[in-house]
Amino acid sequence: MRQPPHPAAADIQLTDVLRVLGDPVRLELVLKLSDGSELSCSDAGDDLDIHKSTLSHHYRALREAGVTRTRVNGRERLLTLRRDDLDARFPGLIDSIVAASGLTVPAHD
Repeated sequence: MRQPPHPAAADIQLTDVLRVLGDPVRLELVLKLSDGSELSCSDAGDDLDIHKSTLSHHYRALREAGVTRTRVNGRERLLTLRRDDLDARFPGLIDSIVAASGLTVPAHD
């Protein structure tokens, strides 16, 4: 199956990242992924009381802004945070967002 398009790391724009993270649902999804885990779309949105089509919109917005990577594995779509790319472009941004949320996440190498 064809993989969805992602922006190149050099094309990720701070304004796009901040815009998508300004939505509480998308911020919650990023916080779930901030520990480096890879989650299926169904697992990532499991405890959110949101319709599937709305979640798909949020996943697409995060991917198109360069915040997440979506990998297709058979019928499953797996999400990861593009932590390395985001840290390279905007050092400390994700750590600051996680710290402001009050979550304790293991340090990223």
